[in-house]
Amino acid sequence: MTGWPALFGALGGVFLLFGLLSVLLLVAGAPTDLGWIWANVVIGVLLLGGAIATNFDTLRERMRSGEGRRIGKYGTSAVAQTAILLAILGALGFLANRYHKRFDASEAGVHSLSDQTQKLLASQQQDVQIVAFYAKVDQPNARALLDKYAYASEKVKVEYADPNARPDLVERYGIQPEKIGEGLLHVQIGEESVQVDQADEAKLTNAIVKLTRQGSKKVYFVTGHNERPAQGKGAEGKEGFANAAQALANENYTVESLNLETKAEVPDDADALILAGPTAPLRPGDADKLDRYLARGGALLAMVDPRAQTDVGAQLATWGVELGEDAVVDRLQSIFGQAMSPLAVPSAAHEITRDMREVTMFPMARTVTGRSAQGAAFVPLVTTSENAWGERDLEQLFEQGVAELSDADVKGPVSIGVAGTPKPVAAPPAPPAPAEGGETPAAPQPRLVVFGDADFASNQALDAYNNRDLFVNSVNWLLGDVESIAVRPARSRASRLTLSSEQFSQIRSLSLFVLPELIAVLGVWAWWSRRRAPGR
Repeated sequence: MTGWPALFGALGGVFLLFGLLSVLLLVAGAPTDLGWIWANVVIGVLLLGGAIATNFDTLRERMRSGEGRRIGKYGTSAVAQTAILLAILGALGFLANRYHKRFDASEAGVHSLSDQTQKLLASQQQDVQIVAFYAKVDQPNARALLDKYAYASEKVKVEYADPNARPDLVERYGIQPEKIGEGLLHVQIGEESVQVDQADEAKLTNAIVKLTRQGSKKVYFVTGHNERPAQGKGAEGKEGFANAAQALANENYTVESLNLETKAEVPDDADALILAGPTAPLRPGDADKLDRYLARGGALLAMVDPRAQTDVGAQLATWGVELGEDAVVDRLQSIFGQAMSPLAVPSAAHEITRDMREVTMFPMARTVTGRSAQGAAFVPLVTTSENAWGERDLEQLFEQGVAELSDADVKGPVSIGVAGTPKPVAAPPAPPAPAEGGETPAAPQPRLVVFGDADFASNQALDAYNNRDLFVNSVNWLLGDVESIAVRPARSRASRLTLSSEQFSQIRSLSLFVLPELIAVLGVWAWWSRRRAPGR
């Protein structure tokens, strides 16, 4: 077959082939336009029919000859092999759609759920019902996130509802119409439910945490010694702790402020205390109140900056923790080359930092050392590189900006944070009487976490590196919520191109159908042109 019949025949084969491939994709579950399938099949049949009709006599003579029988034999074999290959590809597509497996090849795992979310979903005992109220054109964005949740746990049940098409659901869940403008997630576990105004992993996971945890533990930020404010005036500033307080609220903890001077003792409902960067001495009696609080099994997080004009360090020393009269300097492993803003490596020896893989950043820190003796036991949480040291000549460092390692300095690697069991001076309270025939319950053990810097958890640095996880994990551990210790959703995610469903469908059609078929058609045209060239 030569001339125009050859061109029509080849083009007809291309159109029919792509029509059959589209049918296989449709069977495998991929959205495919039926109009596209029919157009390819009809055009392919017409072109093949035209090629046969215009060259019928030549084809009949070839089929009767030995060459025709040989072509028919090998042609039938090629068609059979092609059909088998297409069947295998179709079966693989069907199996991949039915038994799918997700892979994330990105270095930071930006397309996977965070460690915290995966642990939370794995621990669910009840179904998590999520209704996504989004218009159809906006559903792909929410689906990209919710599909990960549904894939991670069979307990997650997701339903998509267009508010305009399902006003009955909007009324059933008591959702105010003005809240659905940009979409909304209704999350329900048992009889309790919450609404999430954005398809964001951090917000959705926090909603599930609030619905899952029974009761709420209380964390007090101690005030009265020039601590960083977590509430009220100054809390929203760069050095404030509003974001840290919100991070704890996201863990379903109740956060309040506590002025020790107004209380005879630390309140009984204080599950943990936080001393966030005090810069003034403790008031008379405050140290004893803190000591008695720890003696009865309390938990305390202390963050003390270098050169802070406070006597908290002396009190920490009585519990087994030494604050260095120094400032950490690291010329090689620091943020933007600022030697006094070291990057510290999390330790695998403690539950707080065991799952953390990235470094933490401390804008300015002092060394912290724990003594494991006389009933106290501490483990370093974060340590610097070997090139760092604790500079003890603070006058030369801060006034002249000169830091040189000397024999008087603390050689690296140095610890910037420790966690463990302190040894309070006060005697522990008498244990409760045992139940009849039972054993005497064990006295609760105090817990203490100390960092030589408060800036790392401030508003300006909390979301840098792994700072948020270090801070929240420390509070989790103090409260005994070890199962909550995790790496949380990153605030900075990979950039994404947001497309509507129509735009995504157009791009998919171009990449899967139009461009490959156009290339095939051009290839046939090039083959036919070369075949018709003089001398061929």
